[in-house]
Amino acid sequence: MARRDARNESAHAADGVYFGLMSGTSMDGVDGIAVRFETGQRPVVLAEAFVGFAQGLREALFSLQQPGANEIERVALAGNALAARYAVCCHELLRAGSISPAEVRAIGAHGQTVRHRPEKGYTVQIQNPALLAELAHIDVIADFRSRDVASGGQGAPLVPAFHATVFGSHEETRVVCNLGGISNITVLSATGAVHGFDCGPANALLDLWAERHLGKPYDESGKFAASGTPHQPLLNALLDEPFFVQPPPKSTGRDLFNAQWLDDKLKAFESLSPADVQATLVALTAVSVAREIERHASDCRAVYVCGGGARNPVLMAALQKALETGGVAGVTVTTTEALGVPPHQVEPLAFAWLAMRCVAREPGNLSAVTGAAGERVLGAMYPR
Repeated sequence: MARRDARNESAHAADGVYFGLMSGTSMDGVDGIAVRFETGQRPVVLAEAFVGFAQGLREALFSLQQPGANEIERVALAGNALAARYAVCCHELLRAGSISPAEVRAIGAHGQTVRHRPEKGYTVQIQNPALLAELAHIDVIADFRSRDVASGGQGAPLVPAFHATVFGSHEETRVVCNLGGISNITVLSATGAVHGFDCGPANALLDLWAERHLGKPYDESGKFAASGTPHQPLLNALLDEPFFVQPPPKSTGRDLFNAQWLDDKLKAFESLSPADVQATLVALTAVSVAREIERHASDCRAVYVCGGGARNPVLMAALQKALETGGVAGVTVTTTEALGVPPHQVEPLAFAWLAMRCVAREPGNLSAVTGAAGERVLGAMYPR
């Protein structure tokens, strides 16, 4: 009983205002959120902000996805540039929420993933949290993933624990599906059990193909894909990748699903139109997610989508169709807005929550999700 009381006191001691910053695999900018956490209450969002990345920073980040010359200096300079953009986002949150830096307990800053190789014992999210603390005058908590990897886990996905606190239901099994650069799902069983893992590529390949053929960073509203037709032989070739049948725990990123991977798959389909390829990439995302839901959450009644893919009606419709075709009938596909959290807020909220958990010295991971040896406190603090 004394231990439980001590944990409750620790949780209450961590109550307060936190910022969450998330720049995802699409690398277009940073989403920020200001949120108040109080033990036993739902999070209260105070402000939100988005700060885009200049083309030069995007190019620097993309170039660091693959080995290259002078990497140490390029990583350091990119980390400094990211810290500057993160600081702008924090100032926007302070302004929009009429918050002073002294009111903020900590910033949860995820950083930008440039390598993710848990099978080799490492994952790299670049940033400069010390510089961010200096610029924002707020404590910064960063490096959330390495502790999980150090204990034998994948270091991803880390959001299922947060999903369970805000989206779980004792009345039905739900799936929360993040369609970011990479797709992942969290299975929230009506029994209280939580599972989650990466499913495969999503916007990482869709954006890549749109930029290559449209000269735009993404396919707005899925119009490019809608002008084409999915090509089943190409879809079969894309799905012929061991990751898609690998059992969880599992995670992935641009280390696997990148331009070279796609170009290699396309060599036998050079006559296809770019629009048909884009339509097939939409089908790849939808089918790979639907198959995992069928395998691991066939009793779910609803799929709640967050991430950039939630703004793509063509992708949302493809996911609904793939579930119905795959045998998971009667499932509603909607966004997390239906559960009270707009899709673009979910991931920054999760990292604000993880920062709060770090301050409380409470675990942030779920070993059943990541495969870690146990629950661990995640993150390292950089005092203001």
